[in-house]
Amino acid sequence: MAEVIPFRGILYNTNKINDLADVVAPPFDVISEQEQIQFHERHPQNIIRLTLGKITENDTSTNNRYTRAAECLNKWFSDDIILLDQKPAFYLTSMEFSLEGNRVTRYGLIALIRLEPFEKGIVLPHERTFSKVKSERLELMKTCHANFSPIFSLFSDEENRIGNKLMHVVQNKSADIVFTDKNEQKHRLWRITDNSDHQYISDALQDKKIFIADGHHRYETALNYRDWLSTHASDFNGNHPANYVMMYLCSMEDPGLIVLPAHRMLNEVPVEKRESLIQKAKKYFDIITLPYNDDQHKENLSQFISILKSNDSKHCIGVCLKDCPELHLFILKPGVMENMFGDELPDVIRNIDVTVLTRLIFMELLGFDQARLDNEKLIAYSSIAEDAVNAVSAGRHDIAFILNPTKIQQVRDIANAGLIMPRKATYFFPKVITGQVMNSLRP
Repeated sequence: MAEVIPFRGILYNTNKINDLADVVAPPFDVISEQEQIQFHERHPQNIIRLTLGKITENDTSTNNRYTRAAECLNKWFSDDIILLDQKPAFYLTSMEFSLEGNRVTRYGLIALIRLEPFEKGIVLPHERTFSKVKSERLELMKTCHANFSPIFSLFSDEENRIGNKLMHVVQNKSADIVFTDKNEQKHRLWRITDNSDHQYISDALQDKKIFIADGHHRYETALNYRDWLSTHASDFNGNHPANYVMMYLCSMEDPGLIVLPAHRMLNEVPVEKRESLIQKAKKYFDIITLPYNDDQHKENLSQFISILKSNDSKHCIGVCLKDCPELHLFILKPGVMENMFGDELPDVIRNIDVTVLTRLIFMELLGFDQARLDNEKLIAYSSIAEDAVNAVSAGRHDIAFILNPTKIQQVRDIANAGLIMPRKATYFFPKVITGQVMNSLRP
């Protein structure tokens, strides 16, 4: 059973920080190098100094991005920049954002959940992770002993029992924290401190399966940190804070739960592989080709995206190649995945677009091995198709693959089956903000 409990969160002191928009940031793994610099420059107490500090050429084992993060954390505590809440709480949050011209609101509950290995079937992953990222996050946790970003997770609440309870609890309460970030996303946070409300929420969540939406690296790192601490801390026991991790829990039925595609942009793809891709693909895909080198390239790109979306049930993948004046749409021919991989891949994972891309296009047609797929430096991601295509057209990447979004039901089915999607199979939008609430892992 899932053990979900309230906790004493660490929050920015609003008497010291006038506008929280100056100090929050997205999760570390979606921040570019340029954005990292911008967040450092935005405010001296921006959360970036804890989650993604700068690397310098003078770094040593005793003076590096992790030790500097710990120094910042301690100084912010001593200067009352951040404060530990006096009472345990569940933290209900709302995010109001724009999507395709509409205003959308998503609710999430920030809480602690007891760490469980995936094989117990209580907390379930749905995609693979990069090994290097986990080792970096572990060093940060060893040094700072804290969760800085909640793991974005999902649960099913078809009858809206939990949602209704949360809305009832806060319906006559003003939000404790309100701010609008630099992306014009409005954030609200309510502390839920009543013990009877705590019991209701914990009881309602205990029979739920928890699906990790975003933050697999952080969850696996939390498991590794707990195991490391159990052999290095004399006071470690079953009640130690390291047995828990901070999560943002969102209902799968929340109308504000949005999944965008994670388009791929590849680097270091040899010219001969790029030039032979279209011809090789004809055996497995019906291909639609559009020009992309004339005065109507904007209209052609719009048509390209429109065709892609209208074929979302047919495993349609868009392709843009560097130095190629055309855009291509690959529509999978019937029976291909079953004939090629029916004995290798279960049906529930075989018939999703990211598997078609990874197993058929990346591995079979482009000849990538697992080491190539595991090298995060050779692949970039974007949730905006136009940006991905333009990046390749400008020569910054070699190939862009444009996808339709993975569906929530597909995520649920794959996780329930104990299977794993290829990396970055989903892009939940917007990301859960980092810096709203933090969690100490010290007893």
